[in-house]
Formats: sequence, structure tokens, C-alpha cells
Amino acid sequence: MNLAGRHIIVTGAGAGIGLGIARQCRAAGAEVTGFDLVETGRTRLEETGAVYAQVDVADVAPFEAAIIAAHQRLGRLDGLVNNAGVTIKVPFLEMTHEQMETLWTVNQRSVLVGCQVAGRLMAEDGGGAIVNVASNHARATNPGHEGYAGTKGAIVAMTRAMAWSLGPHKIRVNALCPGMTQTEIVIEAMNDPANAENFRGWAADHEVNTVEEVGDAAVFLLSDAAAALNGADVVADRAMSALLGVNDTRRD
Repeated sequence: MNLAGRHIIVTGAGAGIGLGIARQCRAAGAEVTGFDLVETGRTRLEETGAVYAQVDVADVAPFEAAIIAAHQRLGRLDGLVNNAGVTIKVPFLEMTHEQMETLWTVNQRSVLVGCQVAGRLMAEDGGGAIVNVASNHARATNPGHEGYAGTKGAIVAMTRAMAWSLGPHKIRVNALCPGMTQTEIVIEAMNDPANAENFRGWAADHEVNTVEEVGDAAVFLLSDAAAALNGADVVADRAMSALLGVNDTRRD
């Protein structure tokens, strides 16, 4: 899982899972360019040794330009992690068109755009690896997540198709589907012992992913150790979505 000498772009890298991925890519020896919408992500990323760029992945032209600029800065692009995303949980019959549009543009369209631009550059460079961060909501979800689950399921489906489109260019494309993970919001919620026990109860080993653990999974998919994986969706949820029983969040 050595990424020494490789240049990886991570979107949504200023906090949460994206920051965990950026940290672990740096620990594996990669040069990392971290895209994030908010300026507060700069310090966290620069502390890892990554280069920060303020980028809104929902704004197509600047997003494309940022990928090209990152490639030009180091003269190559070996990997892209499409991690940026938003969660909107709302009763389905109350979901607005604006919320639908936000989910689509941030979670789904940005993956299409990022993969296309990075794919062109990697094809010119002789290959690379792309990791599209989906969710275990692509497999099993709850009421209130219809729009979110739809975008994450689309990422998995797009990834399969892209594997065949980009494979001839020596570019591997895989989806990473995390479950409950200790992002800043989850950690804050887990300060309540009842929440902590509830969250742990969703996993077979009674643990909750750390962002570094999810980051390690991304590093694996970017590395030569995953050479045989193309078009796969790797579910990193500690068996959360393997359970037949469903936790109906309407009863919370």
C-alpha cells in the first residue's frame, strides 16, 4: 500500500472522511492536493503536508479547472478520490426540488465531472486509479434518505460502467461505501452515551469506523495492492448493512 511518488487529489478533504483519506494518503507517501469548499479546511490539510485548494465541486467549470491546475502543478495525476458529498435527511413527501438538486449536483454530478476530467489526464499520463466514495446507503437505507441513497446508488452504478470505459487506459475505478464513521458530527453525537451505544450496536463488532480506517481502505484501492479490483464496490461498514433487521429511524 505504498503511494510514494504519486499525486492524489481528494475532494471534500477538509474534514471528516475526506481528511482521514488525505492523512492516510500522505502517510503512504503520496503528494496530496485537497479540495474543500470552506477555508477552515486549509489548516487541517496543510498540517498533513497536503496542498489545499478552495473548490466547489458543484460548480462545474471551476472544478474542472482546479483538477487541471493540480495536474499542472506536479506534472502528473495518479489518483482521484471523489469524496465530497452532502447528506440531506428529510421526509420524502416534504423534500423540495432545491434539496433534490443539491444532492444531485454535489453527490452525483461532481463524480461524473471529476472522473471525466481526471480520466482524460490519467489516460495521457499512462494510467491511474479513481476511488468514488459512495455509502452503505447504496445497499440498505432508511426512510428520509431517498434522495441521498439514490445518489450513492448511482455512484456505485456509474463506477461499474466507468471501469470498462477507463480500463483500456489503465485506469481503475472503484467505489468505497463506508458506514457509520467517526466524523466530527458523529463524535460530538457520541458524547451522549445513549447515542454511542446505539451507533456501536449497528456494527457486528460493536465498533464505529474511524476516518483513518476508511482512509486506509481508500489507500488500498489507490495502491497496486488492489490491481485486480476494477468496478468493485467495497463496503466498509463493519457488516452494518449485512443484517436483515432494519432500524426504522421513524421510530427514533
